[in-house]
Amino acid sequence: MPLGILDDNKLEHVPGTAPLSDLGRLDLEVAGIDRGLLKHDKTGKIVLVPQPSDSPNDPYNWPRWKKEMFTLVIAYGCGCVGAIGPLLTPAFVPLATQFGVPLQRFTLGCNGSCIVAIAVGSLLCNTLAVKFGKRPVYIVTTLGLAVSSFWAAEAKSFGSLAGARAVQGFCMAPFEALIPASVSDIWHVHERGFRMAIFNLGVLGGINLAGPIAGSVIEKGSFRIAMHAMGGAMVLMLLLVIFFMPESAFVRHDAINIDTSDKTLDIDEPEKEKAVQIENRPTVTTTSSEPQISYVQELKPWSGYFDHVSFWRTLIRPFFLILSPIVMWATLLFTICISWLVLISITLSQIFSAPPYNFSVSSVGATNVSSFVASVIATLVAGYVVDGVATWMSKRNNGVFEPEFRLPVMITYLIFTATGFFAWGESLYKQDPWPIPVIVCMGLINLGVQLGTTSVVTYVSDCHREQSAEAFAIMNFIKNMFAFGLTFYANDWIAVQGVRDCFFVIGGTTVAVTVTTIPMYIWGKRARSWVFRYRVLDRVLKQK
Repeated sequence: MPLGILDDNKLEHVPGTAPLSDLGRLDLEVAGIDRGLLKHDKTGKIVLVPQPSDSPNDPYNWPRWKKEMFTLVIAYGCGCVGAIGPLLTPAFVPLATQFGVPLQRFTLGCNGSCIVAIAVGSLLCNTLAVKFGKRPVYIVTTLGLAVSSFWAAEAKSFGSLAGARAVQGFCMAPFEALIPASVSDIWHVHERGFRMAIFNLGVLGGINLAGPIAGSVIEKGSFRIAMHAMGGAMVLMLLLVIFFMPESAFVRHDAINIDTSDKTLDIDEPEKEKAVQIENRPTVTTTSSEPQISYVQELKPWSGYFDHVSFWRTLIRPFFLILSPIVMWATLLFTICISWLVLISITLSQIFSAPPYNFSVSSVGATNVSSFVASVIATLVAGYVVDGVATWMSKRNNGVFEPEFRLPVMITYLIFTATGFFAWGESLYKQDPWPIPVIVCMGLINLGVQLGTTSVVTYVSDCHREQSAEAFAIMNFIKNMFAFGLTFYANDWIAVQGVRDCFFVIGGTTVAVTVTTIPMYIWGKRARSWVFRYRVLDRVLKQK
């Protein structure tokens, strides 16, 4: 029973479990394979999980600067995408009047259409990415974001604006659903926590910075100027994607499998022959004869990557992945983590434009500054906490990493976020001075959300590395459909029941859902074993 996790006796090795260090790993000396065969990080102390191949084109073998540049482009792109959704929310009340529609209908058309399009786009873009690779999907949708932003800026009617927002939502989908899979494509297990935190900072930072910046622009100019500026930002993003985001999908033929197989070591026959050690003979390092792809070749919009699986089978297989208890639980947590932020964003103008606050459009937007600061602080610690806790627990577990070691960090989500929701509702009900709800409460909420989402996303990547794109596609689909439902009644909910009752319900729901982390931690390893043994996913995932 490794540190409270129920062990599994049905498989020799449960997929997801992996050696993070060589400490105590006598079982790695299997079938004549020496432990020295496994590839380590530069310190020589941490086993690389997953094991890279010998190919120079393997994304796990990319130079460090190339990986970091890829991650920086992700941060910028997710920031821009995060900003698009709430870009107009500080001005919802005056814009609804300007277009001559009720506030609830304007919210539904402007944000609801965007959110439901993200849900649909998550599935379709995932299908295209699985078949043709992620790079062409990123390029086409980034171009679509630029075009639709300029379209929204020039929209003359509410219907045209809603249509532009729907196209924006569809093109936003890859930067929510595919990015975690891209991070897993290039970073090893012990490096993912910080990079997942960077991804979350991009999304949450964009959400939180959009309000202060756009609010001032809209108040002093118009929403059209804000949308034109967004279009310009997406043009820059398109250039960054073209030059610094090469294809990360890669088929490995000669790598040792130590994390996704049901065997302690899973080696192809040719590789096994190379791996057999003769006593007292040093390990011979092999190199690949595969030529390295040049930078100019990487600039092609499509690398030639192609998966022969059926398009329609690929489209529906995310729905089968929800049968995994890990994905089912993560979807519940991920939906709760993010959707309440959507509810807050679409009700900010309603709350702070009214007495006793009477905020202007720019002031409503500025309420998100504290959320951004909290997200930055959380990012600085989230990666190190998520990776650090997992590494520390692995050492305590004789050098064996379990994906469930990502989950103890969820205690921070429970404490900060639930406290923030309860305090938000109470302070607004009592009409406390604005720094209490804006700085203290929103800061706590966003601090917890950043830590919680980093933990959940990284856990899913570790458990379902080979199906991570499908996992995040279905997670984003369900999360956005839930958020879309919120747009139907969020403003009316607060108007009818009041802000305290509304957010007390949200706080209580958050506590109840987060507590399910405890059984997930205890039975997570057995859940991974069950998914593998019953081949529930393979019936759709592995057939042509």
